[in-house]
Amino acid sequence: MTLTIRFAPSPTGPLHLGHAYSALLAHDLATAAGGDFLLRIEDIDQSRARAHWEAQIYEDLAWLGIDWPQPVMRQSDRMAAYQAALDALWSRGLLYACTCNRRDIAAATSAPQEGAEPVYGPDGLIYPGTCRTAGHPKSSGALRLDMRKALETLGNTKLSFTENGQGPNAETGKITLSPDQLIDTVGDVVLARRDMGTSYHLSVVLDDAAQGVTLVPRGADLFEATYIHVVLQALLDLPTPLYHHHRLIRDDSGKRLAKRDDARAIALYRENGATPDEIRETVGL
Repeated sequence: MTLTIRFAPSPTGPLHLGHAYSALLAHDLATAAGGDFLLRIEDIDQSRARAHWEAQIYEDLAWLGIDWPQPVMRQSDRMAAYQAALDALWSRGLLYACTCNRRDIAAATSAPQEGAEPVYGPDGLIYPGTCRTAGHPKSSGALRLDMRKALETLGNTKLSFTENGQGPNAETGKITLSPDQLIDTVGDVVLARRDMGTSYHLSVVLDDAAQGVTLVPRGADLFEATYIHVVLQALLDLPTPLYHHHRLIRDDSGKRLAKRDDARAIALYRENGATPDEIRETVGL
């Protein structure tokens, strides 16, 4: 099997040391295996995506010594594919429209329920199901996956993925997902935001399949998001790639780097005279 690995940044700010680590690791893995390294631009959030940030992504990666085939896949060009998948899931009764905002969800989950504490999943608070049986029309709000119904549809399908890195709790090897785990710790996640027409979860699954990606390296903070992706791959009859969740690059206080942390932007290091080899050393490669 040819190894196909991708790096998929969003053009919503400058790439920082964390991105450098992830991109270099992905490129190194592909090169060592004689495989393919692909670049994808995840720009579904058009309210925040900017052309100059996309241009800087290309500049930063090229300076690091990374190359990739053309053309680059851009999510904003693939809205028809996302809509087709949503239509298919809706027609099977696996989605429902949700009109709740974050305040509504927080209020519902904070209501006393036998002393239970609110449960958080990959996307924040586990949705309490307020709109699940409301029958809202498809165009009235966000589209959520009915997790319980989705799992019933999959029947005896064994859901799992292979981790060849190391998850946040030292998970490695075959990771098996149980229905109870998915219902209780993931819940009815949003697959299409009303203002966006899709979501990270849906788009990344469809894009990885479309590009023939066989290994997904990404930060350990996305380990639980992989649970969602495995469910979607099963529902949409798509292959499940290998996953390699890697450590996060943190600042001096131990906080994960964010795009607003311009002090660690790759471009700033470059402007201050750093070399690509020094960046590799800084991030532990």
